[in-house]
Amino acid sequence: MQLIVSAGLIALVVLWGLLAPSSLGAASDLALQVITRNFGWFYLWVVLGLVLLAAVLAFSRYGDLKLGGEDDEPQFSVGAWISMLFAAGMGIGLVFWGVAEPLSHFAKPPPGLAPGTAEAANAAMRYSFFHWGLHPWAIYGIVGLSMAFFQFRRGGSALVSTATEALPWRFARRASPLFNVLAVVATAFGVAASLGMGASQINSGLNAVFGLPVGPASQIAIIVVTTVLFVGSALSGVERGIKWLSSVNLALAGVLALVVLVSGSAIAVIDAFTTTLGAYLSDFVRMSLRMTPFRDNSWVGDWTIFYWAWWLSWSPFVGLFIARVSRGRTIREFLLGTVLAPTLVGFAWFSVFGGTALRLEIFDGVPLAGAVEADVSTAIFAMFDALPFGVAMSVLATVLVVIFFITSGDSATLVLGMMSSGGNPDPRWPVKLVWGVLISAIALSLMLAGGLQAVQNATIVFALPFAAVVVLMAVSVTLAIHEDWLEERRRERELQRKVRELLKR
Repeated sequence: MQLIVSAGLIALVVLWGLLAPSSLGAASDLALQVITRNFGWFYLWVVLGLVLLAAVLAFSRYGDLKLGGEDDEPQFSVGAWISMLFAAGMGIGLVFWGVAEPLSHFAKPPPGLAPGTAEAANAAMRYSFFHWGLHPWAIYGIVGLSMAFFQFRRGGSALVSTATEALPWRFARRASPLFNVLAVVATAFGVAASLGMGASQINSGLNAVFGLPVGPASQIAIIVVTTVLFVGSALSGVERGIKWLSSVNLALAGVLALVVLVSGSAIAVIDAFTTTLGAYLSDFVRMSLRMTPFRDNSWVGDWTIFYWAWWLSWSPFVGLFIARVSRGRTIREFLLGTVLAPTLVGFAWFSVFGGTALRLEIFDGVPLAGAVEADVSTAIFAMFDALPFGVAMSVLATVLVVIFFITSGDSATLVLGMMSSGGNPDPRWPVKLVWGVLISAIALSLMLAGGLQAVQNATIVFALPFAAVVVLMAVSVTLAIHEDWLEERRRERELQRKVRELLKR
């Protein structure tokens, strides 16, 4: 039933986009304005709360609890595990925005700053760290922890509804089937947003290297071809397709970052990392709760609110996927691995790519901000043109985006199949095939309805109801962790009592 309801809702939106794209675009614009104006504060508070909860659980007495039985050991090495987290979590987005976001903020900074200034450059790097740092990974971490805890410690199924079973409220139990439908719909649209961005950037990369025309026809062909690839990868299973591709892609990303670092100015990158990290930590709370109540400015809604909605819409997909590959790890190890480690990788990425781009723009007069304004997907390739080995880096970046596209679609197909099949960890191939086709159809219909902006709008709209579900999951897992911790302490005391009795005999 959940498969029919969720797939039916998504199919209706796809048909709407294909038959009346202008109508869907207008509706998504209106819904976005209403949600941003009235519920932006809700996104900010929810996400900050998840960051604080992740810190408390990781560094408190609860951190030693294992996600599984006492004898369970991790299935994957730390390297393979981190690779899969990174590829599933935000691989396409980092390549797409690594250059584009800092330059966008530099040209159009947050309210109160003059564009094109040193202050704007510092703010550009700080907000790039903010949007891709602890906050998104805390969302993934808490949702993933909720699903892993109830699956592996309590023998539940791989469903969002299972992660709310510790709640004492009757309405939560009655609404649990709705939670699963919301998770599937939010995941489908969140992944579609990434696939839409990935297709446009692959198009720009092929244009930079081979002269392929940039436009809807090319992007539709790219989505069709890559869909065939990621569905084939999904059908091969986690142990082969996803694990292998994720490890290869993390290595390619490291090589690309190293080439950019060597080609640009390593000292400038290190300076940017150091300064931005300090500013990020210093302004953490202010940025986390920033709205613009006394300004007629959409900057926070266009950037921070969109990102928080995007991460929330991705969270059931990424959360279930990282739960699937994290059995046997402790809560502390899980949260440090899913929150802190990818955050540091993201900081390094933006320091290399964003720092290099800003240096070229400010000191060398390379008009990269203009390239971003003309077409955001071309930003990274415009930067490569200004560096040695530009063509080689463009080729490598395009390959990187293609593989990230495949791993994201691959992981999403698996997870959507699991969520719509009653939590089956190995859904049947026809179910995977249906979801692979539907994800691509969403990306195609939304791009026809208004390009990337329509995809982003839909993401924010469908993420709102699921944000409330994430709050319930966080409360549920916190209660359950406390219960299990008390039970373990009780067993320890009972064992100690028996040992003392034996010693007295």
